[in-house]
Amino acid sequence: MSQGERHGEQADPQLSGATPTSAGVVQYELNGAWVVVAHGEYDMNTIAPLADALEAAARKHSIVVLDVAGVTFGDSTFLNLLLRVHSQTTLRLVAPAPQFQRVLEITEADSVLDVRASLEDASMAEKS
Repeated sequence: MSQGERHGEQADPQLSGATPTSAGVVQYELNGAWVVVAHGEYDMNTIAPLADALEAAARKHSIVVLDVAGVTFGDSTFLNLLLRVHSQTTLRLVAPAPQFQRVLEITEADSVLDVRASLEDASMAEKS
């Protein structure tokens, strides 16, 4: 069991061999950033685990990366969570599906949120 898992944080599923099912959250550290991997559908009935993970990460880490490649649906509750967390820390979104990218564009949230194509790019600290 890794140190992160002992503190209630889950390891990278690709490293542990786990396969996520339904809406859920996996977390790990990469290049000094805290990565949260979201998958499944997020609405007011399913958002709590993701909200808890992102809000805890925002309190502890200066860079939080949210991998949204596995998100199949997100309503206004999901979008509001992203905007709220963005106001608390550096939040970077990675690899949104075309439908979610379109939602970001229509709502103009893409002009506020930092959307990156790759996990590697999103996890790197900005050079000063």
